[in-house]
Amino acid sequence: MLSRFFVNRPIFAWVIAIVIMLAGALASLTLPVSQYPNIAPPQIRIWAQYPGANAETVARTVTQIIEENMTGLDGMLYMSSQSDSVGMASIRITFEAGTDPDIAQVQVQNKLSVVEAKLPESVRRIGVTVEKSAPSFLMAFAFYDKTGKLTGHDLGDFLINNIKEPISRVQGVGDVQCFGASYAMRIWVDPDKLFKYNLQPSDVVNAVAAQNVQVAAGDVGAAPVNKERLITAKIRASSLMERPEQFEQIALVTKQDGTVVRIKDVARVELGSQSYQFDGIYQGQSASGMAISLAGGANAKRVAADVQAKLEELRPFYPEGVELKIVMDTTRFVDAAMHEVIKTLIEAILLVIFVMYLFLQNARATIIPTIAVPVVLLGTLAVMGILGFSINMLTMFGLVLAIGLLVDDAIVVVENVERVMDEDQSDPHVATVKSMQQITGALVGIAMVLSAVFIPMAFFGGSTGVIYRQFSVTIVSAMLLSVVVAVTLTPALCASILRQKVAGQEPTHVRFFMAFNHGFHLFSRFVCRVVHGLSRRIKMLVVIYGLLLALVVWGFAHLPSSFMPQEDQGVLLFTGTTPPSATAGRTDAVLRHASDVILKQEKDNIESTYFVRGFSFGGTGENMALGFMELKDWSVRKKASQAISAIQGRVQARLFGPDLNDLVGYVFPLPAVPELGVAEGFDFFLEDRNGLGHDR
Repeated sequence: MLSRFFVNRPIFAWVIAIVIMLAGALASLTLPVSQYPNIAPPQIRIWAQYPGANAETVARTVTQIIEENMTGLDGMLYMSSQSDSVGMASIRITFEAGTDPDIAQVQVQNKLSVVEAKLPESVRRIGVTVEKSAPSFLMAFAFYDKTGKLTGHDLGDFLINNIKEPISRVQGVGDVQCFGASYAMRIWVDPDKLFKYNLQPSDVVNAVAAQNVQVAAGDVGAAPVNKERLITAKIRASSLMERPEQFEQIALVTKQDGTVVRIKDVARVELGSQSYQFDGIYQGQSASGMAISLAGGANAKRVAADVQAKLEELRPFYPEGVELKIVMDTTRFVDAAMHEVIKTLIEAILLVIFVMYLFLQNARATIIPTIAVPVVLLGTLAVMGILGFSINMLTMFGLVLAIGLLVDDAIVVVENVERVMDEDQSDPHVATVKSMQQITGALVGIAMVLSAVFIPMAFFGGSTGVIYRQFSVTIVSAMLLSVVVAVTLTPALCASILRQKVAGQEPTHVRFFMAFNHGFHLFSRFVCRVVHGLSRRIKMLVVIYGLLLALVVWGFAHLPSSFMPQEDQGVLLFTGTTPPSATAGRTDAVLRHASDVILKQEKDNIESTYFVRGFSFGGTGENMALGFMELKDWSVRKKASQAISAIQGRVQARLFGPDLNDLVGYVFPLPAVPELGVAEGFDFFLEDRNGLGHDR
């Protein structure tokens, strides 16, 4: 018998338990931590830029051409695209759950290389990007100058040239969206002067492209010149222009009389921002910022930590007075949630130990199931590491539920060994061997029955299957390990730790246990009388059972259902628009007023606000707006009026009320699963099957 082998070799049983715990301890150091498993199907994003084109032109000359060639991709579910008025084209391709995102990206890149020659020249020159990126943001940051010296455009140039590239190289970052632009030389052409000299805007563009180049000036003294020369030197020519005065001197054309027409004769040159599409407002003052999207399959918590570490590494290079503020961090809620789950896990372990001691009334008997708890829990972590799972809300929930199940096996073994010792007056070694002969089959049988309940959940398909798979496998692994421990380590502990009772020897705290046993005996007698009485009224029991069953069916049909419960993640998002033809200045004024209103009304609930003009989840443009509202910590929001739903309702009413009638949009919390989208609910799309166009 297996148990006899370990009873006779307790050190071997301990070695197996220690190996299991070491494997679990190592796995706990490497297992990724996340809120939920990787539920979302992989997505590949293609984006391109067509400077100066409107949305219709982008859709016709870029987006449509790329979409038509994205056929035959393995596992593709659907494709959605967006073309906006600032020349940006974005195509997002969604694949079936389980598809390798790296293979999907390679296939999309191959398809794109075939069609790239059909795209406009300016689009090809800038480049078409293919990336693995989630549709929502992992984190968002605001950069502001507390001295007020730098404008939002100054900060945007700093982000583009000093922050964006280092953050983009962080492992697991899918995309970096900067709400700003770098500096550029802006040439304001006068149409009348161009007409006077019989020139076109393209003549100015071609002249700048031809004359503002870095020249390779060659070498001095290099072979095959005079061999008597003893040294050579590289010639460095500073031919790239940096100042407006240099661009003003670019020659456009030479007239017949020999005079040269230069850019200064037909245009005004100044240093400005490459794009004035974006501007930011943090706490009422000018700011710029960026948002990070997660790459497909990356671990959110690790990426967030690496990004913050990189930002801290770059902090010494910030301009004087520039400060960084994290306005959205989806992993902050993960940390808080996991802290509560681990706290619940510890409380459950302590409660189980207390209940075992209360009923076993023997410290030696209690310590045996207590030892089994860490062995099984760490062993389950090892199994999770082997299967590629993560430490998330579902696996931790499975462990919390499994605690009661995993100590049951050890308790059954200990209680039966004590019973055999009392009845046979035998020593622990003999009693343990006899006890395991009686109950080993029952232990294995109950484990198989419980496994049969949970294992089918691991074979569900789609996103639902991903959720239940880790939950069910975690519970089944814990139960099976519990049986292994119950037939190996627990018998060895019983034979080594338990002691045969000596006549006349009383346990400590006997009065407390006598009082508890007396009360429990009275309660047991009461339950027996109730059951005996009810057994005489079978019809009434059947009626009660039928009513309860009907109540369950009614509740199942009427209770609201959802994919995942909505959680207070400490952040509210805002997306909206001003009237379609609103200028950037008009949108900025509305957003500043909105920021002031929110900070004044919700100063006890909202920590900070960061509004972006020019960007929203529905598109880009001067009338578009996006907002991040960071709520105060959960510990200071205890009242019902401070719940995220209540704050959301009040902010929604004020932002889109009569005081701000230029603003249209909505306020929403972060979704339960950010990888599935930017908000809860679902999207509606109108399909133009007859080719009527957007205007119809």
